[in-house]
Amino acid sequence: MNRHQLREKLMICIYQSQLLKKPLYETVEDNFETASDIEDYGKNLIKSVANEKERFIEYINAVLEDWTFDRLGYLEQSILLLACAEFDCKEISAQVIMDEAINLTKSYCDDNTYKLINGVLDRL
Repeated sequence: MNRHQLREKLMICIYQSQLLKKPLYETVEDNFETASDIEDYGKNLIKSVANEKERFIEYINAVLEDWTFDRLGYLEQSILLLACAEFDCKEISAQVIMDEAINLTKSYCDDNTYKLINGVLDRL
């Protein structure tokens, strides 16, 4: 599984966790056959989202204008949380993280939502 596929699957796990109000680790177990299917990079991202979610939400709320994280759709929330975790890990350039988040947004969200995601990530 390449990094793009890993991000996509992790975004789905975060989305399911948000939507179903399930612990993130449970949705990861539901979506990956074995723990060895997730490379260390992915494990670090899941751990970061699980442990730092509230801090990430504070960052996102600080840059949203006339809006709050809770008003965003679960897909948008999931993409932003994953991107924040990647920013936190500091293993990949900010431009790659933003490009991947925008690609996920274009694949899963409404047509113009990528502009919102790009604007938020650009200000983080």
